[in-house]
Amino acid sequence: MMRRMIISAPIIAVGLLAGNTFASDVGRTTSLPIPRFVSVKSKPANVRVGPGVSYPLKWTFVRRGLPVEIIAEFGNWRRIRDWGGEEGWIVGSLLSGNRTALVAPWSGANPVAIRSDAAENASTVAIVQSKVLVRVVGCDGKWCKVKAKGRRGYIRQTRLWGAYPGEVF
Repeated sequence: MMRRMIISAPIIAVGLLAGNTFASDVGRTTSLPIPRFVSVKSKPANVRVGPGVSYPLKWTFVRRGLPVEIIAEFGNWRRIRDWGGEEGWIVGSLLSGNRTALVAPWSGANPVAIRSDAAENASTVAIVQSKVLVRVVGCDGKWCKVKAKGRRGYIRQTRLWGAYPGEVF
């Protein structure tokens, strides 16, 4: 029995440090949904190996507005994931609740149409390349209303990294 308790203690400690990655669907600190999309508010914005300034830098965001996915919380630190799957910790004050998205970053050179309405047969307002940053005004679960370089229109939700499939906001 004692051996079982000793083995389980490190497992519990790892679970507590990881925050809400395993069982919960709301952040302990913010009570907001986990996971959720936010954007980088400041530049530069350092991403670290762990939740604190004593941890080494992993990378630095040099562009404001990029979407990231919060996957855990630990105090005022947020564990994030970028579109490429890289994970690290960033202080929450460097993030914003403003929603942005990257247009089909996985598709390489395939351009995506911004439509005048939320329909495939709607007229094309603009054509944007993969990885173009757009501001997301809202999504209905299938289409997202976006702003990009002075243009407004709709992009299919499945063509954006920064909104979950079926998410409505």
